[in-house]
Amino acid sequence: MRPTPRLLHAVASATQRQNSVSFIGLGRMGSEMAYNLFSRTLVESNGAARFVVCDAREATSQAFVNNFVAQFPGAHVQVATTPAEALLASRTVITMLPSSPHVRNVYVEEEGIVPALRSLPPDVAQSTLCIDSTTLDVDVARTVAAEVQKTGAAVVDAPVSGGVAGAKAATLSFLVGGPEHAYKLARPYLLHMGKNIIYCGESGAGLVAKICNNLILGVQQIVVAEAMLLGQKLGLNPAILASVINSSTGACWSSSVNNPVPSALPGKSPPCERDYEGGFATSLMLKDMGLATHLAESTGIPLPLGHAAEKIYADVVSEDPELANKDFSSVYRYLRVSAYPKPL
Repeated sequence: MRPTPRLLHAVASATQRQNSVSFIGLGRMGSEMAYNLFSRTLVESNGAARFVVCDAREATSQAFVNNFVAQFPGAHVQVATTPAEALLASRTVITMLPSSPHVRNVYVEEEGIVPALRSLPPDVAQSTLCIDSTTLDVDVARTVAAEVQKTGAAVVDAPVSGGVAGAKAATLSFLVGGPEHAYKLARPYLLHMGKNIIYCGESGAGLVAKICNNLILGVQQIVVAEAMLLGQKLGLNPAILASVINSSTGACWSSSVNNPVPSALPGKSPPCERDYEGGFATSLMLKDMGLATHLAESTGIPLPLGHAAEKIYADVVSEDPELANKDFSSVYRYLRVSAYPKPL
C-alpha cells in the first residue's frame, strides 16, 4: 500500500484510533445510518468520540460533515479520501456500498481496508472491527471476510432490512453473519442504527437471509402493483382497496408501508407521494433479484416467480431509465403505462 501524508498522520494518531468510528458509503441508506450511529455514539461518549466518513464523492462526505457539525457543534468528524485512511483512523469501520465490485474495491484493492490492516502492528490490527452492511454476492463476501480475518481483524456481514425510512428512524433489522465473537463486538454499534439484531450464523449467513427476504419483497411489490391496477380499473378507490388488503390475508409491507399508488395510504408518505423519490432504487432491487436467481441456479432451487420478477425489473430499468434510481415501487408506474404482460 502506498503511504500518503494522511495515512501517516492517521497512524501517528493511534491514541485517537480506539475512540474513533469510520463510515464508508454515504448513499441514501448509509448517510442516515451514519448520522444515527455518530449522534448516539457521541452522546454515549459524552462528546469524546471521533468520527470519519468516506465516500466515492468527496463532496458528499463534506456535505455530511457540514450537516452533522451544524447539528452537533464541536463534534469531531473528518473526511477520509480513501478506505485505507478511514481504516487507519478508526478501530471500527462500517461499510454500506452498492454491490460486490464496490466491496472488492473498498476492501482488497490498493488503498483499501485489507492492505491498510496489513500495514498495522499485529495487536492493532487484531483490535479492529469491520462491519459490512452491503447486500452483495455471498461468495464475494466470504472471500473478502477471509482476507480481513487473515490480518487478525474481526469482520461481520450485516445487511439490513427496513429501507430508507428504517435507516432514518434507526429501526432497521440487521441480519448478521460471522464468528460469534465478532457479532458480539458489532452488536452495540448496530443497536445505534437498528432495532432488531439477528445473528444468522457464520460468514455469509446474514447475506443469505437478506437475499431470501428481498426475493420475497421484490415479488410482492410487483403483485401489489398488479392488484392495485386491477382494482382501480374495475372502479375501486385505491385507498379503500389498500385498506382491504392491509387488513386481510394479502397484507404485506409492500402494500401497508410502500404502497405504490398516490393517496392509497392517507396520513402516510411512501415514495409514490414524492414521484417515487427517496426509497430503495429499482436498480438495486434488480441487483438483489439477480443475487437470488444466481444462488438458486448454483444450488438447483427453482425460482419461477423470482426469474419472472427479475425480468420485469430489468425491463423497467432498460425501457424507462428514469425509474432506475427511483423507488422500486415505481414498477407500478411502469406497468400502468406499458402493455404488460409481455412474453417471458
